[in-house]
Amino acid sequence: MSLLKVKGLHAHYGKSHILHGIDLEVPEASVVSLLGRNGSGRSTLLKAIMGLVPPSGGTVTLAGVQLAGQRPFDICRQGIGYVPEERLVFPNLTVEENLTMGVQKGVSGAHRWSVDEMYDYFPRLKERRAIRAGYLSGGEQQMLTICRSLLGNPRVLLIDEPTEGLAPKIVEVVMEVILDIGRRGVAVVLVEQKLTIALKVARQVMVMGHGELVFKGTPEELDAHPEIRRNWLEVA
Repeated sequence: MSLLKVKGLHAHYGKSHILHGIDLEVPEASVVSLLGRNGSGRSTLLKAIMGLVPPSGGTVTLAGVQLAGQRPFDICRQGIGYVPEERLVFPNLTVEENLTMGVQKGVSGAHRWSVDEMYDYFPRLKERRAIRAGYLSGGEQQMLTICRSLLGNPRVLLIDEPTEGLAPKIVEVVMEVILDIGRRGVAVVLVEQKLTIALKVARQVMVMGHGELVFKGTPEELDAHPEIRRNWLEVA
């Protein structure tokens, strides 16, 4: 069954029409990779689902509840988590204080995460739990942002470019965490520029171009359509 449904979604930045009638469905406990070149509208789609960019048309529903038009913090309380590309930690709070800020009651049916589980995922954060987040490396801040979002006990987690600028070893850890999140019942919508990573973690891939979805299918189906990769993903 589809948990998150987006139907006919439009969004604008001022007079610029960015999203053109997006339709997508995200099943429970699935990882969906959202692919496309820079400027294709992927990040705007996540922000529109989250309410950070108000939709100018269409619907967004989570388990049948209409989210479009709600404020971001209300959407979060309904069961949507968001990991922004910019990470946006609280720099003057410690690692543990940042994690505590993320703790929410959550909604019925969602996995209940604990701070100890976050430390199990990323032991480096436990080592640095008393350090102010502003002094963490980029990779450590990315770990912290993912964990803080999970502590809201979301049913769906939107993740924007989680491996950007990270060392290969940290990328591997982040990938394993994303896979485990899905195994624990949380649906993940992942915007990822690195195609090999996006295809490795996803059950379903969607390709965006010019604010529209131009392909939906499995990683295997995308491999069978080299013209999609050539026209919409590869850099000339």
